[in-house]
Amino acid sequence: MSGRKQFDVGAALDQAMRVFWQRGYAEASLDALGSATGLGRGSLYGTFGTKDALFRQCLDRYVSIYGAQYEQALTAHSGDPVRAVEAYFDLILSRIADPSVPVGCLIAQSAAQSPTLKEENSTQVRGLLDLQRQRVRAALADSSADARTLDELATFVVAVNQSLAVLSRAGASDAELRSVARLACTTVADTLARAAPEDVTQG
Repeated sequence: MSGRKQFDVGAALDQAMRVFWQRGYAEASLDALGSATGLGRGSLYGTFGTKDALFRQCLDRYVSIYGAQYEQALTAHSGDPVRAVEAYFDLILSRIADPSVPVGCLIAQSAAQSPTLKEENSTQVRGLLDLQRQRVRAALADSSADARTLDELATFVVAVNQSLAVLSRAGASDAELRSVARLACTTVADTLARAAPEDVTQG
């Protein structure tokens, strides 16, 4: 029995993730991480490595939980990019409203602190934002709009997602957040309609 970890590593990682999510990297002290996970510093280092390594594992954990849900929402409406974006925002708003998790978004929280993160951490955060954009861009691909318009819309949708997380942390109401998401969906729909190739109606 000696030498075997007497705790649930996955559960400890989830608790550490919540600390980073709620406090941000800078304010997630080793004492706070230890208190949340129930582990001493030696066990933290022995299991997860440095604080930076633990942070990156928490980012991966966050994406493994929520990224799969976002992927499902965006791919569940093949041929209807507007509905896919609506489903994406519905899921985001449901997560924000969930009282069992911290307010906001771990990626948004981390992105706001990117200038103070170590390069490897900052690069991972940027990569996760790019992954969000790629997922949204793929959902928009069924549109007949040109590639540049779709690229810009994908960036816009991700920007709104991050804004919802920031606004929620600042105390914006569910109604206010839903209004932002609704206007974003209208913008996507209107932009796709205007960007349809002109030669579709010619002949």
